[in-house]
Amino acid sequence: MKEVKKLWEEVRELSLGNNSRVERLDSPPTPLQFLRDYVSQNKPCIINNANLDWPAFSLWTQHSYLSKTLSSSAVSVHLSPNGRADSVVGNPSSDSLFFASAHVERMPFDEALRLVSSSVDGKVVAYLQQQNDCFRSEYSVLSSDCDQHIPWATEALGCYPEAVNLWIGNQLSETSFHKDHYENLYAVVSGQKHFLLLPPTDVHRMYIRQYPAAHYSYFRDVGNFTLEVEKPVRYVPWCSVNPYPSLENREAEMAKFPLYFNGPKPFECTVNAGEILYLPSMWFHHVRQSPDDNGYTIAINYWYDMQFDIKYAYFNFLQSIYYKSPSPDQTLPEVEYEDSDE
Repeated sequence: MKEVKKLWEEVRELSLGNNSRVERLDSPPTPLQFLRDYVSQNKPCIINNANLDWPAFSLWTQHSYLSKTLSSSAVSVHLSPNGRADSVVGNPSSDSLFFASAHVERMPFDEALRLVSSSVDGKVVAYLQQQNDCFRSEYSVLSSDCDQHIPWATEALGCYPEAVNLWIGNQLSETSFHKDHYENLYAVVSGQKHFLLLPPTDVHRMYIRQYPAAHYSYFRDVGNFTLEVEKPVRYVPWCSVNPYPSLENREAEMAKFPLYFNGPKPFECTVNAGEILYLPSMWFHHVRQSPDDNGYTIAINYWYDMQFDIKYAYFNFLQSIYYKSPSPDQTLPEVEYEDSDE
C-alpha cells in the first residue's frame, strides 16, 4: 500500500524533521514547551544538560556505597543465557519460536551485583530490572539519592509517575523492540544507553505475531537453562524483527522482514550519564547499553500515564489495517497488541 508507506515518511518528517536525528536540548524545557512541542506531537527528545543535581551520580558509581546501603535488601534479578530475555527465541529441541521471559530470583543485593559483574563470561547474564515500580519498593532506601519525579514533566503531564524503575546491568543485556503505553522519562546515571526508535505508525514494519509464552528456568547446581512453555498455553504478540542479525543470518533475516530492513532506518540515539531521553508513548524502541569503567550501566526511568485520546484511537485504527508486505508469504495477521514489561 503506497498510502501506508507515504504515512511512514510523513510522520518521520513531522516527528523529527529532515535531520533524521533525535533533537537534543541544552537545558530542560519549560512545562509548556515540553507539552506543546514534544508530548502533544508525540516527538522524542534528549535533554543534554538535564540539571539533575542528584547525589546518585557520585554515590552510585561507588559500589561499596550501594552494597552498604542495600546490605539488608533483597532484590529481583532477571537471569537469561544470552541477555535477550523478553524476546522471540527458538527452542533448541524444536523448530518452534517462543516469547521467552527471564528466570527471576530474589536474592541479597550484594549477590545480585556480583552476578551482574560475573555474567560478562556469557554463561548466565544477570540484569536488575524488575519493572513493578521497583525503585520505590525494592530500592526505596536509595530514594534520597535522586528525584522522585521530573518536576517539569510532572507539571506538563498533570500527574506524578505511576512507576519509577531502576536498571543495573552490563553490555550483554539487550531489550528487544517493543512499545509501552507510558510517557517515559529515561535518565542514565552511569554508562550509556543506545536506542533504536521507530514511531507508532511503523507498526506494520515490526511484524508483530503471536508466540507461545515461555520462561527460562535456571539450575545453579549445573549452570544450565531450560526453556519451559507455559501451561496452559498463552500467546504473546511480539515484534519478530531482530535489528542486529548475525552476519551468517543477515541475508535470511532481511528477506524475511523486508518492510523493516528495506524501509526507512530507525532513529538511533545514545543517552549518556546525566542526560534524559523523553520516549513518547507507543514508540517502538530497542535498547542496548555500554557500561562505565566499573562494568555497570545504571539508569532510572519514570513512567507517566499517557492520555488515551484521539491519538490512541488513531494508532489503534492504523494497527488494525491488514497490510500485505512485498513478499507473498509475509502477509501480516491482525493481532491485538499487549504491552509487556520493558
